Amino acid sequence: MADLAELEKQSLDEIPHPSLPEGSSLYGTTKIFPDYQAENGEAYFTLVHGIAHESSVSFVAILQATRALRKGFETAIYFYGPGSLNCLATRGFPTTGNAAFPGEMNINNQLKTFMAEGGKVYCCRFGLSLHGAREEDLIEGVIPAHPLDVQDALIHYARKGAIINSTYMF
Repeated sequence: MADLAELEKQSLDEIPHPSLPEGSSLYGTTKIFPDYQAENGEAYFTLVHGIAHESSVSFVAILQATRALRKGFETAIYFYGPGSLNCLATRGFPTTGNAAFPGEMNINNQLKTFMAEGGKVYCCRFGLSLHGAREEDLIEGVIPAHPLDVQDALIHYARKGAIINSTYMF
C-alpha cells in the first residue's frame, strides 16, 4: 500500500469499508409482473442503432432479445446505421478476438450465443459502408441486409404482431 499522508489516512478511515460485506442484499427481489412466455407464433423484433461500447444500449438490447428467445419468441435483431458496428468479428486488440479490456468481447459473445440458440441477426450493408466495414468482417452467421430492408423488416414483424423494441442512440 502507498505511503499516505495523515489527512489521507484520516479521510480513508472516516467511513468503514466495506460498509456491507460482499453478498449483502442491497435491493429487494420481488418481481411484479408474471414471467410471460411466448404463445404460439409470437415474435419479438429489436432494432439497434447504437454504437458498440459507447453506452449499454446495444448490449442490453441483445440481452433482452436473448431473453425473449429463451421465452419461446421467434426473435430477430436488426442492426443499422452505426449499430452495424456491433456485428464486427474484427473487434479485439492487439489481435481479433482478444479483449483489450474486460467486456470488450461481450457483444460478440452474446451475439454468437443468441444465434446459436436460434435467433436471427441482420446487419445493414449501408451501415457497414458508412464506417468502412466490410461484409467479410461480420460475425459468422450475421445476415447482411439491403438498406431498404430496415423499413420492410419493421413492417414484416409489425404485421406478424411482434413486440418491437427499437433502440436508438444519439
